[in-house]
Amino acid sequence: MLYAAFSGFVRLASGSLPEVYAACHERPDALIFDSRTGRMVDIDPRFPPRDDAPKPGRPRLGVTAREVTLLPRHWDWLATRPGGASVALRKLVEEASRNPKARQRQLRDAAYRFATVLVGDAPGYEEAMRALYAGQGEDFAAHIEAWPPDVRAELEKMTAEAF
Repeated sequence: MLYAAFSGFVRLASGSLPEVYAACHERPDALIFDSRTGRMVDIDPRFPPRDDAPKPGRPRLGVTAREVTLLPRHWDWLATRPGGASVALRKLVEEASRNPKARQRQLRDAAYRFATVLVGDAPGYEEAMRALYAGQGEDFAAHIEAWPPDVRAELEKMTAEAF
């Protein structure tokens, strides 16, 4: 997973979370972003991220139990699926997440989140976001042309497959 740290409009570092944190943890104005989601990453300095070598044995699956509310007919349908409700829901989610339109939407949402934090008041911001969500790559590029080079480069990287 890639991360990028910015101080104002200047990229300080990019790479894995431990690398980026190490490069900017002494900068109080540094903001770290997850390049995949566009979200800021909040790190407690008491527990800095580190590169953990894989441990021997079976890997953790990362399964999280949460509540799902469905109508009775939905539960009835899920109960007839091979493997039960959990397997059926996982398959449905995987299938939907592989949809190219869903992927484009994720990329656009990530770029929107990132841009809103760093250049939300920049000239052409609203027009750029409209072009982003309308799928107008050339217009988006034109609207961000005057933005700071590091921010523009990060947005271009984040949106390379969004149009």
